[in-house]
Amino acid sequence: MNYYNPADLAKFGQIGKNVPKAADKFFAYYAEVFEAGALTEREKSLIGLAVAHAVQCPYCIDAYTNGCLEKGSNPDEMTEAVHVAAAIRGGATLVHGVQMRNILGKKTF
Repeated sequence: MNYYNPADLAKFGQIGKNVPKAADKFFAYYAEVFEAGALTEREKSLIGLAVAHAVQCPYCIDAYTNGCLEKGSNPDEMTEAVHVAAAIRGGATLVHGVQMRNILGKKTF
């Protein structure tokens, strides 16, 4: 038994049990965001897959992997999306090193 249970993803709708008004607003917004617009549903699923990896949500990774496949993405596209997320996350980590350098610049050794 693991802390993460893939079957729990199907229970996501229950999150509004005690606050249905807020949950309904969230789910309506979420549905609208993922409708085709300037970006296709497939493109939005690829973005979702990349973000899911960046925020390290196993439920989202499951959902967007399946969503990408359902919307016609292939493993090469999906893997590239994950690499984009990794590059952005790595770059964001490194650029925060400027803060460290700024502090080091104020110190004498």
